[in-house]
Amino acid sequence: MASSDMDDHVEEVEVNAGRVRLGGQFAVPAHATGVVVFVHGSGSSRQSPRNRYVASALNRAGLATLLFDLLTREEEVNRRNVFDIELLAARLMRVTDWLVEQPRATGLPMGYFGASTGAAAALWATAELGDQVNAVVSRGGRPDLAAPKLPAVRAATLLIVGGDDKVVIDLNRAAQVRMRCENRLQIVPGAGHLFEEPGALETVAELARDWFAGHFVHGTVRP
Repeated sequence: MASSDMDDHVEEVEVNAGRVRLGGQFAVPAHATGVVVFVHGSGSSRQSPRNRYVASALNRAGLATLLFDLLTREEEVNRRNVFDIELLAARLMRVTDWLVEQPRATGLPMGYFGASTGAAAALWATAELGDQVNAVVSRGGRPDLAAPKLPAVRAATLLIVGGDDKVVIDLNRAAQVRMRCENRLQIVPGAGHLFEEPGALETVAELARDWFAGHFVHGTVRP
């Protein structure tokens, strides 16, 4: 789908997440076959160029996407909030509740795409939500920060890590030992933590697209 066509399906939204309202961007291509919620990492926002790149690739593949801010600007000032995985997961679950009530998402299988600390929040929320989430993709994620919840994750999980990100590779391998769901560790050779190397982010987008498409075939969102 050309970007000009996709523009007609993009909506700026505001999500009621309890005592705060969070800004987001909801993109739904025609005949969408699933919806992916993006959970950004520490120090980032829904404007993350890396997440927006991956979201665009998913849109072109017929997947709806929701990018949103986990914290308000005032909350981001307190660095403890940025690394409060339980708080971030609770926000994500609130956003998920909002999403399943949207007419354009009705009946669509759901997935989470988490980056860095956002991946930990995605896995934490997935463990709490059970079968409501069909698939998770982690990019350079810190699943170790969701360690207590990992055995309860049911969604098929793809862990993508740069080949030069040695510490995070070890953390992801250790997390796999605790996980009981279908999972796979995919190492992108020559890539660092931010996947800034030529072709690295394109590989991430392709891997995410294929993982979600493969696991959305039989899934549905449960209101």
